[in-house]
Amino acid sequence: MNLATIDIVVLVIYSILILSVGLFVSRPKKDEVNSSDYFLASKSLPWWAVGASLIAANISAEQFIGMSGGGFVVGLAIASYEWMAALTLIIVGKYFLPIFIEKGLYTIPEFLEKRYNAQVKSVLAVFWVALFVLVNLTSVLYLGATALDTIMGDGDGSMVIYCIIGFALFTAAYSLYGGLSSVVWTDVIQVVLLIVGGLITTGIALTHISPDQSLLGGFSYIYEHAPEKFDMILDKAHKDYNKYPGIAVLVGGMWVANIYYWGFNQYIIQRTLAAKNLKEAQKGIVFAAILKMIVPLIVIIPGIIAYTMFSQDPDVVAEFTNAAGVVENDRAYPWLISKFIPAGLKGLILAALAAAIVSSLASMLNSTSTIFTMDLYKPLINKGASEKQLVKVGRLSGLIALIVAVLIAPLLNSVPEMFQYIQEYTGLVSPGILAIFILGLFWKKATARAAIIGAFLSIPIALFFKVGPKGWSSSSIFPDLPFMHQMGITFIITAVIMIVISLLQNKGVDDKKGIHFASKLFKTDKTYNVLSFGIILLLIALYSIFW
Repeated sequence: MNLATIDIVVLVIYSILILSVGLFVSRPKKDEVNSSDYFLASKSLPWWAVGASLIAANISAEQFIGMSGGGFVVGLAIASYEWMAALTLIIVGKYFLPIFIEKGLYTIPEFLEKRYNAQVKSVLAVFWVALFVLVNLTSVLYLGATALDTIMGDGDGSMVIYCIIGFALFTAAYSLYGGLSSVVWTDVIQVVLLIVGGLITTGIALTHISPDQSLLGGFSYIYEHAPEKFDMILDKAHKDYNKYPGIAVLVGGMWVANIYYWGFNQYIIQRTLAAKNLKEAQKGIVFAAILKMIVPLIVIIPGIIAYTMFSQDPDVVAEFTNAAGVVENDRAYPWLISKFIPAGLKGLILAALAAAIVSSLASMLNSTSTIFTMDLYKPLINKGASEKQLVKVGRLSGLIALIVAVLIAPLLNSVPEMFQYIQEYTGLVSPGILAIFILGLFWKKATARAAIIGAFLSIPIALFFKVGPKGWSSSSIFPDLPFMHQMGITFIITAVIMIVISLLQNKGVDDKKGIHFASKLFKTDKTYNVLSFGIILLLIALYSIFW
């Protein structure tokens, strides 16, 4: 083990602190905990807790490990996921949240029942539960375990299964019992840890690589020696253009991924639904957008630093290359920690990494159980379930989801670039879901039948662009079609199908469940507007500098 005694002490203190806070805030405050208490934290969250929890739920091993690995391969272009997310959050806060909160939702699928019907809700609820368990929970468990295996072990995979089980047990210890309250209030602590720890890692790595041991010197050094890693918009000739296709990251398929994730993803939007009121939720959203702007500093710059060292030192090349001769770029972040972070601080950084992993696991677990309980169990299995039964089923379904994820997670060891894997396979379902929601929110003529057909057709449409018909090579039909373009085209085709079906079914008349809202619903206060405008100006500056 590569940890000193002081590092282990720091980790133990972190573990005790998180478990203590999680169990303390989840202690019964009344005779019986109801579903609102368990799934929505009694709708009592202030803005700063909402914003902190949004970031803690979002930043996980897929960012620290997967996105740093992406920074190693492609550089700053991958930061578009983070910086464009800040703009997406502003849009979600202004145009989506007012509708969701006005309707008093527990879950995102619940909106589909109010707008379309129960069948649409059930279909999408099954999609989400499967996606959370088979892609999100498994990938976070595996990436987190891989990181610990590199930092604490020999990086040979021998500790991975034990780390997967350890993360699962630790997360279950407080989140399954306490529900969203435990998740959010521990998130507030964990987001401080992960941001501070992330900045420390970046700072130490930059001073190490700098000729004069300064932060600015480190930035200058990596910019000078790896200038190709600082292109935000990739040229078509770039070898990774298919992953980050030029201007499409600003005006194309990335919007599908971002709006789906930040606007209609249960484990993200659930925090805002649990806010005290709409204003607190919107303040939390813009706070999260501000934090999002600094995320590339803590997850992408380390990957570029690792690449710069890799490109100059044959010994580093050997450390990134496995027995089969394949360069494992996802080792970038844990490698930096194991090499350059001193004893004592290594425990803090490892606690930050653990915080990122555990907070995301807890969020995904809570949202999986919320959707299963409120959108599947209650309406389809036990309509007369008591509040006590709902909470019990929520805990049990979360436990089962976690066990399934633990069993599947080790199978991901053959995936070379995890962040890209997550984006591409989430991209099979996100375009159809986005089409259903966008038309449901802002087009009164959209019908339930159109939504059902759109939900079922969107996946084969996405697969057609991804792999082509059986026995055909997709590259022979759609040569070098970037997956972001695949998502954008799938969204458009699904939306057109829904529009045609809706018009044929209702003969151009508004659907009886179409949403009618007053324009004043989307009015935001001065603070929200000023901060949003500042974020937009900063985005323009960043893309102008690194174009």
